[in-house]
Amino acid sequence: MSDKNPLVQLLYISTITPSADTSLSSILASARRNNQANDITGMLMFNGKRFLQVLEGPVEAVEATYDRINLDPRHRAQVVLARRTIAHREFGDWSMAYRDGTGPTDSALYETICAKVADAHPNLRAELTAFARNI
Repeated sequence: MSDKNPLVQLLYISTITPSADTSLSSILASARRNNQANDITGMLMFNGKRFLQVLEGPVEAVEATYDRINLDPRHRAQVVLARRTIAHREFGDWSMAYRDGTGPTDSALYETICAKVADAHPNLRAELTAFARNI
């Protein structure tokens, strides 16, 4: 990354549209593909009703991704909770946390999320761990 290309970190929350297709594996595959192609890292959490996502990367790429999310009919009531310029990425890869009944127990999932966000900015860490309690 060049110093001439600042990084931005955007945190948003949205509510799933009641009639939306919630194929989490499809959402995850699409997000990973798009984010990798656009040099975006971050984390997405889904609790069955709401998405909470951190996007980080080049300003133009993050803004374009968020604009695309705003047009996605699966999302409604999108709210940006935080947007800040960052010197380095806090999420080296992109991951999604959700509960589908086949993964780890609630406490194990929560501990995994806490470990992933341990080095994040304190305000961001607080938002993510609070949301993780409801997954």
